[in-house]
Amino acid sequence: MNAKVATLKEPKHEIPVWHKLTLNMDETMAYTGIGRDKLREMTNREDCPFVLWIGNKRLIKRRILDEYIMKMYSV
Repeated sequence: MNAKVATLKEPKHEIPVWHKLTLNMDETMAYTGIGRDKLREMTNREDCPFVLWIGNKRLIKRRILDEYIMKMYSV
């Protein structure tokens, strides 16, 4: 009976990264090509404009990150 229940579940709808407002670290790494250590270094700063902390979890505000990267000469 459990096998039948599993097949009746709704399919999971994935939202493309470029449509999301916030990204987790893995999504941000794939989206930007910036490594985990560098992202942590950037988001640990108190003046980081594109990090959103939810408890200990950090989410990246995608649009603000895009603007930040466009203005920077190097990261």
